[in-house]
Amino acid sequence: MTDEPDLEHRLLRKGLEEEVYTGTLDADPIPLSHRIAADLPGFVTEPDSRNVEYITDPHRSYQVLLDSLMAKRCQLRRYLCRVGDYTLIPGSTLSLEESDEFIISNPNNPYYQFIRDTYGTTVVTASTHINVGIPDPDALIAAYRLLRTEASMYLALTANSPFLRGKPTGAHSNRWLVFPQTPKVVPFFKSHEHFKQWVGEQIENGTMFNPRHLWLSIRPNGVTTPTEIERLELRICDRISQPRILGAVIALFEARIWQALECLQQGAQDLDPLSCRGERELQEICQNNERRAAESSLDATITDWRTGKDLAMRDWIEACFEGCLPTARAHGFEDRLAPIREILTDGNLAQQWLAQVATGLSPREVLRRSIVALTAIDRQYDPDCPSPLPTEKT
Repeated sequence: MTDEPDLEHRLLRKGLEEEVYTGTLDADPIPLSHRIAADLPGFVTEPDSRNVEYITDPHRSYQVLLDSLMAKRCQLRRYLCRVGDYTLIPGSTLSLEESDEFIISNPNNPYYQFIRDTYGTTVVTASTHINVGIPDPDALIAAYRLLRTEASMYLALTANSPFLRGKPTGAHSNRWLVFPQTPKVVPFFKSHEHFKQWVGEQIENGTMFNPRHLWLSIRPNGVTTPTEIERLELRICDRISQPRILGAVIALFEARIWQALECLQQGAQDLDPLSCRGERELQEICQNNERRAAESSLDATITDWRTGKDLAMRDWIEACFEGCLPTARAHGFEDRLAPIREILTDGNLAQQWLAQVATGLSPREVLRRSIVALTAIDRQYDPDCPSPLPTEKT
């Protein structure tokens, strides 16, 4: 399948990175990524060998992009069946692990050694990173400023890490609460040149190990970052296992980017956070909103960067959704946004799982049920996609 020619100027290029735990049918993670990466082209290790990453090529078409991701996911399922009764583990943290042991996937990799010794298992998480291509680097930086102020809403929509050490913690995204955002303070860059200079300074003074050691909710990125940047990477989302939900989150992200770019082309500053607030205040708003989203997701109260007033997260997302509909319609992907309303009504996975715990199920039982549900979703894309299923326990 190829992208349609008329999409050339209506859609931006998009690529996905998915990190996922591999393990048993009882939802215990097993260190397999070093074997997977050695045997399957296009799959790469994470620092800890209990999760593995796969990446799609960039596509403009939503259907092509999602089909590409699902093909990779089913390829991984086939491999796991060949090597044992293994499957993909739901969630974005080591939900049931009691130990803090870091199982390094490549002991000879100095970056992995640095991560293990500096951060331990706080980085052993699973997520979905959404990359959207923006050819003009300064326009990319302008979009970064806007989307960084709104990143917390994407976490609220996707939160699915409510368990640690086999128990609910009270938070909806433990992944984002424990993940070490690095460096601690990151500017709202004014230009590509500002970004290049700042990253160089961080590496020189040791705050960053390398140009990719920039771990925050959203970042400019590229093959030779920071020298050349060509994509905006949304990193805050917990792993998005359902393709329809993933398509909706991507669509909201793309629509908001289009609005930022079109505003910039018109010479307006309405969507530039630096036009209405100082950088330090914006950094504080973002930090607080992301923490609140990690704690309470859709039930959170956040601060609107435009007004400085408190606002219910659901109302903020609803207003953004409504505001994005005309833009998505103009660019031909309005239909992709529909599941956003479903999430606002039904809750995200963390809220659904916690509701199951409230009925008396244990976190392990919730995850076992989710293994069955998510396997069925993957088989909708590929009915022949094999994966063993947990048996009912009596």
